[in-house]
Amino acid sequence: MRKLLAVLALTGLGLFALAGTASAHNSLVSSNPAENASVAAGPGSVELTFDQPVQEGKGLNTVAVTGPDGKQWQGGPARVDSNVVSAPVRELGPKGVYTIGYRIVSADGHPVSGQVTFTLTEAGNGTPAPADANVGSVPGTTSGDDSGLPIWVWLVGAAVLLGAGLFVALRIGGKQE
Repeated sequence: MRKLLAVLALTGLGLFALAGTASAHNSLVSSNPAENASVAAGPGSVELTFDQPVQEGKGLNTVAVTGPDGKQWQGGPARVDSNVVSAPVRELGPKGVYTIGYRIVSADGHPVSGQVTFTLTEAGNGTPAPADANVGSVPGTTSGDDSGLPIWVWLVGAAVLLGAGLFVALRIGGKQE
C-alpha cells in the first residue's frame, strides 16, 4: 500500500510540475492610454506593452479602436517593436468610452487577445474610418486570452499517468518475497 501511495504522490507532483508551462505566452503589462484613463483629447496612436516580444509579420497582429458609437477609429495597421505593439489613431469624435481591442501572436506562437478601455471626456472633430477600410477589426476581443492547451489534454495526461502509476505499483506490490 505504501508503494501505491508513493507512486500516486509522484504522479501528482509530475502533473503539477508540467502545469506551469501551459500559460507561457504573452501578457499585457501596460498601455497608452492606460486602462480606464480619462483623456480630454484623443491620442495620435495607441501603444500596448507586453511582457515578452511579439511576432512580427503582415496580418499577424491587429489593433482596433472602437468608439462609443461602435465605429472604428484606428488610422492604420499595427506595428511591432519587440514587445510593444502600436497603431495610429484618427482624430476622435464623440466623447465617451473607447475600446482598444487587440489580437497579437506571442513569441511562442500562441494568439493572445484582449481589450483596454479609456474615456474621451471632450468631443473631438474627427471622423471614423470608412466602413470599407476595416484596417484593424479584432473579432472576439472581449474573451481575453484565447490560447493555451484545452483542459481535455490535461485530463487525458492525468489519466495516463495515473494508470501507469497503478500498473507499476501493482506489479511491484504483487511480488511475494
